[in-house]
Amino acid sequence: MERRELCASLLAGGAAGMSVDLILFPLDTIKTRLQSPLGFSKSGGFRGIYAGVPSTAVGSFPNAAAFFVTYESAKRFLGSDSSYLSPIIHMAAAFLGELVACLIRVPSEVIKQRAQVSPSSTTYQMLSVTLREEGIKGLYRGYKSTVLREIPFSLVQFPLWEFLKNLWSWKQGRAVDCWQSAVCGAFAGGFAAAVTTPLDVAKTRIMLAKAGSGVANGNVLFALHEIWRTQGIMGLFAGVIPRMTMISLGGFIFLGAYDKVRSSLL
Repeated sequence: MERRELCASLLAGGAAGMSVDLILFPLDTIKTRLQSPLGFSKSGGFRGIYAGVPSTAVGSFPNAAAFFVTYESAKRFLGSDSSYLSPIIHMAAAFLGELVACLIRVPSEVIKQRAQVSPSSTTYQMLSVTLREEGIKGLYRGYKSTVLREIPFSLVQFPLWEFLKNLWSWKQGRAVDCWQSAVCGAFAGGFAAAVTTPLDVAKTRIMLAKAGSGVANGNVLFALHEIWRTQGIMGLFAGVIPRMTMISLGGFIFLGAYDKVRSSLL
C-alpha cells in the first residue's frame, strides 16, 4: 500500500471510529447494563449514561485506525481483484484487522464496561483499581472472548458490506455513493450484530466477573453454559435490540464516514 493510501486509511478509520463510538455511547451503556450479571437497575439503569466515556474517547481512534490500516493492507496484499475469491479475501483481511485492533480495544473496553456498571466511580478510579488488583493482565481480561466475538462479527459484516456495495454498484452502473455505502453498512452491521449477540454477552460477563471466579477465567464456552443454565435463551440474547440498533446505526455512520473521509483524502 502506498504511503498516501496508508495515511488515508489511518485517518479515515480513526475519525469514523471516534465518531460512531461517541455518538452511540448511551446505547452501548444500556446494552452493557442489560447484559450485566447484576441486572439493569442495579448496574445503574438510566443513570450516568456516559460513565466510561473517557476510556472510549482515548481508545476509539487508534483502535479503528489500526483495524482499517490492517484491513486495507491485507486486501491489497492478498489481491482483491478476483471476484471469485473476494469474499474469502475480505474475511481474511477482516480477521487480521481484528487481531491487531483488539490489542488496543480490549483494555479500553474493560475499563469502559466496568465504569458503565459502576456509574459512581470515575474511569480513572476503575483503571487504578484494575491495575492495583489485577495488574496489566486485568486490562486484557476477556481478550480471547472479545476476539471470538469480533472475528465472527467481522467475518459476517465486511464480506456482506462489500457484497452489497458491489451489487448496488452493478445495479446502477457506477460506483456507490458514500450514503449508499453507509446504508449497506447498516444492513451488514445489524445482521452481524444479531447472530453474534451470545458471544457479546459472554464477553461482557467475563469482563465484569469478580476476579477468581469461574467466569473470570475467560473460558467462553463456560460463560455461555452458565448464562444458558441460569437464564436460558433470553440470557444469551440479552441486549440484542440495543445492540442491533447501535451497530446498525454504527455501521451507517462508521462505514459511511470511512468511505467519505478516505475518498476525500485520496
